[in-house]
Amino acid sequence: MDRTTSLAYSTHSKGMVPDNAITTSPRRLYQVWKGNNKFGCGGRIILGPDGSSLYLTVFLIGCPALVFCMKMLFLMDKADPHFETPIFIIGLTLTILDFIFLSLTSCRDPGIIPRNGQPPPDSDCPYDASTHSVDWVNTKTPDLKLPRTRDILVNGHSMKIKFCDTCLLYRPPRASHCSICNNCVQKFDHHCPWVGQCIGLRNYPFFICFISSSTLLCLYVFIFSWVNVVRQDGNIWSAMSNDFTSVVLIIYTFIAIWFVGGLTVFHFYLMCTNQTTYENFRYRYDKKVNPFRKGVMYNVMDVFCKRIPPSMVNFRSWVIVKDEMGSITSTSRGDYISTADKYDLEMGSSKFSKHGSKQFPMMMENLDYNSADDDLKKKGGGAPLYNYPSNLS
Repeated sequence: MDRTTSLAYSTHSKGMVPDNAITTSPRRLYQVWKGNNKFGCGGRIILGPDGSSLYLTVFLIGCPALVFCMKMLFLMDKADPHFETPIFIIGLTLTILDFIFLSLTSCRDPGIIPRNGQPPPDSDCPYDASTHSVDWVNTKTPDLKLPRTRDILVNGHSMKIKFCDTCLLYRPPRASHCSICNNCVQKFDHHCPWVGQCIGLRNYPFFICFISSSTLLCLYVFIFSWVNVVRQDGNIWSAMSNDFTSVVLIIYTFIAIWFVGGLTVFHFYLMCTNQTTYENFRYRYDKKVNPFRKGVMYNVMDVFCKRIPPSMVNFRSWVIVKDEMGSITSTSRGDYISTADKYDLEMGSSKFSKHGSKQFPMMMENLDYNSADDDLKKKGGGAPLYNYPSNLS
């Protein structure tokens, strides 16, 4: 995304407060982003709104792995170092890889689609949903008609794409709007609370590697904890009573394997059939052909060997935000527009001033106000009378 400019309304007409009542402040895009994401390192790290769940995930993975590695390090001095040393190194490597894949999954853009400032203007069918944001645009452009869905061809098969009322765009095939992050995401799979992030086109390969390495780590700790018990002298029960740490690790990893292992098997099935979790849960391809299926080998290669596309949103790009320093007062009519009330295009909410005047949106991108200004000048003969139509509400 190139350098973006957010437009704020200002007037040079007679009787209004001049532009020196509005200050311009440059900000990074992530600082004014409308989604629910959390950002770190100046917009380089992108998390979901539940990113704090990462602490729990790190604790659940790191604690047993660290205990196992410390036990193997302790046994090096007492038992055969040629046996314990490789086990320690492999266990530590699996743990580090697991955390690397976790960070690559949770701390990057999953494939967020940029929002539109206004709906696309090309269609023949009437728009069948009544939302404040689209009603407002339709009021400005009465001839604009938007269908709820559109039919497109994908590999020779017809598919429907839906219009997103929040992002004001037609979602690409396999994209969906995450209600938790409040973003449309390319090839949306699901929102994972354990990594605190959406799983989509740009982080799904790392998610597969994360759950696979977690399963391998659980199996590794489970097997070699049993080995540590069996190698002790005496019967199995006395050995288990003398090695409480290994017993706890065996129980913990046995329970964890059922969850993370089952998740890994399920996603390998989805990967081999070229489905997403969202599509599978909605039985999308039960009664029709999956146009994205290419065969098991090519489906797997599509995930691991295909180049990950660059992010569609540059969250570190600069935007120009005009902050209103005081209220705007019209000397010709005495109408007052409060600076505290905002018009939110995204959520479709709006406020009125105490005289009933419609407040103008302060931050809306890519909107053309020329036609509105021309109409106002014709009605008012050039005077600064800003009478918004009553049907805007």
